[in-house]
Amino acid sequence: MKTIGIIGGMSWESSALYYKNINELTKQKLGGLHSAKIVLSSVDFAEIERLQHQGDWLQLGEILAAEAKRLEQAQVDFILIATNTMHKVADVVQNAVKIPLLHIADATAKELVKQKHQKVGFIGTRYSMEEDFYIKRLEEQYGLEVITPSEQDRDDIHRIIYEELCLGKILPESREIYIDIVNQLQAAGAEAVIEGCTEITLLLKQKHVTVPLFDTTYIHAKAAVDEALKTLF
Repeated sequence: MKTIGIIGGMSWESSALYYKNINELTKQKLGGLHSAKIVLSSVDFAEIERLQHQGDWLQLGEILAAEAKRLEQAQVDFILIATNTMHKVADVVQNAVKIPLLHIADATAKELVKQKHQKVGFIGTRYSMEEDFYIKRLEEQYGLEVITPSEQDRDDIHRIIYEELCLGKILPESREIYIDIVNQLQAAGAEAVIEGCTEITLLLKQKHVTVPLFDTTYIHAKAAVDEALKTLF
């Protein structure tokens, strides 16, 4: 079994889901008392959020690269960044270490392609929805057509993530906002919708909508378990 390195804490609520999902999936595959080998390096999200707001992605890249180096020194076999948004600095992190970085967009795209979806909706932080580091990867490397919500809806999605979900607040009225946005994406032709922020799954579940939801937190965790255990099968 390989050892998984996780850069987490962005936010810790979604990192807790990663830990739970990875260990549950490991037990499903191996049975008994088996659990995953994990080294978690968790940052202070207040510092990360401040730098995001300031647009200081250079400093953010340096912070996450330093965490990746610590994980490499701890002899993990590969690394996850346990958040969608911070994959904006994924190349900086990968270039800082010799071990592989398992990219969340790649894991998600492969699952979408496997299930034969081509036109997909995307909801996440403003950074992920409006910049090209994530969506462009989906489009150029996997041939997906990605649509995003209106500007006002993007504002609402971003606000709910940072002011509620990252603080562990799960509000029914915010869920209704998300449901309405997802339904609009479906009406615009989305065959599936990517939950492109690891906290969104705390609020919006498949039972709330009819269009298929792709939970990036679970998908990324599953990809990590597949990588960790592939030499055993």
